[in-house]
Amino acid sequence: MGTRIVIVGGVAGGATAAARARRLSEKADITLIERGPYVSFANCGLPYYVSGAIAKRSKLLLQTPEGFDSRYAVKVLVDTEALEIDRAGKRLKVAGPGGESWIEYDRLILAQGGNPVMPPLPGADSPNVFKLWTVPDVDRIKAYIESAAPASALIAGGGFIGLEMAEAFRERGLATTVVELMPRIMSTMDPEFGAMIAAKLEEKGVRVITGLGLKAIHPKEGKAELSDGSMVDAALVLLSIGVRPELALAKMAGLAIGQSGGLEVDEELRTSDPAIYAAGDMIELVHKVSGRKVRVPLAGPANRQGRIAASNALGLHMKYRGALGTSVFKAFDGVAASTGLGEKAARDAGFDAGAAIIYKDNHAGYYPGGKELVLKLVYDRKSSRLLGAQAFGGEGVEKRIDVLATALHGQMTVDDLAELDLSYAPPFSSANDPVNLAAFIAQNDISGYSPIETAAGLKAALAAAAGGGKPALVLDVRNLGEYEAGHVAGARNIPLDELRFRLGELPRDVRIHLHCRSGFRSHLGLRILKENGFEDVVNVTGAYMAILAEGGFTLE
Repeated sequence: MGTRIVIVGGVAGGATAAARARRLSEKADITLIERGPYVSFANCGLPYYVSGAIAKRSKLLLQTPEGFDSRYAVKVLVDTEALEIDRAGKRLKVAGPGGESWIEYDRLILAQGGNPVMPPLPGADSPNVFKLWTVPDVDRIKAYIESAAPASALIAGGGFIGLEMAEAFRERGLATTVVELMPRIMSTMDPEFGAMIAAKLEEKGVRVITGLGLKAIHPKEGKAELSDGSMVDAALVLLSIGVRPELALAKMAGLAIGQSGGLEVDEELRTSDPAIYAAGDMIELVHKVSGRKVRVPLAGPANRQGRIAASNALGLHMKYRGALGTSVFKAFDGVAASTGLGEKAARDAGFDAGAAIIYKDNHAGYYPGGKELVLKLVYDRKSSRLLGAQAFGGEGVEKRIDVLATALHGQMTVDDLAELDLSYAPPFSSANDPVNLAAFIAQNDISGYSPIETAAGLKAALAAAAGGGKPALVLDVRNLGEYEAGHVAGARNIPLDELRFRLGELPRDVRIHLHCRSGFRSHLGLRILKENGFEDVVNVTGAYMAILAEGGFTLE
């Protein structure tokens, strides 16, 4: 008899592990156990089924128990829960439609994922309150919308699922509000990107409330009460405030839990029991940039982990070297994506983190139809190594982030990025792609040729100056009309084309912080000042657009 492999969890990592195991061995005896009624479904597609972008429910079901049996000869037990692992006896206790039983294994693979956090709020058990994690969850939401015809929806949580569902509810005609306890939505990205995403949602009619939590749900009134006592229309409520790894079975079995709160595994995805492997959202892994142990609950890593876990369970020795956390999501006609470390995470990991921001059309400016995208590189000033990247815009955002994820995997520097030979034609890019241009900015910063600071850095400098610290002058080199339309309070305006002739108006004993709209004109202005003997000058990367996204400035 071949190796007996039992897999707990039938979505993403678990389903991938089952298929991989069969491809490796026709003799293996493979059993896949799933607590719910479906296996191998597209949980990332659930919001798009609610919106109507995916019209057919059947498209969400990538494989069925019957399909697994006929194609892979895998025995699938649905509506079956794993209750106990007998590590000494190498058997798993399960409870299914036929009652409780034990299943013997040679190798066990845990791929149980996580569970949405459901806080014990007053009213949280009401019939108009939902979570979104499984096919039955999405069925309940759709049925409620179609039967009750709610006019409003409140989403608690501003992460991936919450924001994707905000779009879905708006597409269904519901007045939608997103409530996020953190100061900004999409907290996995740097704050300015949260602001950009919020602006896009509000442009499309979604109300965004940050810095407040959900206190209670009042279903009879169709309202929800926030932590400040205010009331919000909420005929339908979606709780999307986070996901916890499913670790009850592993803890009961005495398997080691890692420092990040996920199940501990080695580089071959073996747990503290050599006969038990694990994959997916429940495990902790190594972040490829920081080297720290983290949890990365994303579908891509889960599928790759499932493949490796199954391979090693059958005697191979494939290594899983970690993840970058690369992600992308759609916000109406906007796209947000990121990879690697953000600024704060990079500093927390001990890097001397710099950040370069560029606002640039996704293709050549003279070719019609260009859409502006924002690209931010985070890098180590000491080694020039790329540490992370984030972007927001429309078409072409995910292309740049995928390039930069590849660069991170290869441990490339900003000098390498500056030399990348990327494809170019006017409908697709510029001769120097935004990736190249952002790298140029980082190079100029590291070399001292054109030092930069972030909008947050400018805000801190102004606060320090106001408190009696080092004096600071904000020099706005935009045209007079741009300046008068809105500017940082106290900023001096000298348009770039007049700067050479008005140098005498500028002091030489204070730090001069230059900005324009997006950063290029102020870079030119900085070089003019440098060449004329001004030593303490710095360019605000991302310029006035970044200042607006950062927030917290006094504007006139």
